[in-house]
Amino acid sequence: MLTEKEITFLEEQIPYLAETATKQAYWRSLAEGDKVMIAENGKLIEVSPDGSRKIIKEIEKPIAVIQKKYIISK
Repeated sequence: MLTEKEITFLEEQIPYLAETATKQAYWRSLAEGDKVMIAENGKLIEVSPDGSRKIIKEIEKPIAVIQKKYIISK
């Protein structure tokens, strides 16, 4: 059984793992010849495997969110 400290450490790795998986999926899709949609600077952009970019539409700019840490006690 894991200790609270071990669980906390593992949970703190989730954002890093999610970011890494997202980047891998992005590059894998382009490498397979597929186009990828991204949101950047208030625009929805289609990225092609050759690196060309096409603006699809204007979108709302993202809202900054402050991440909070929660401590669960037993």
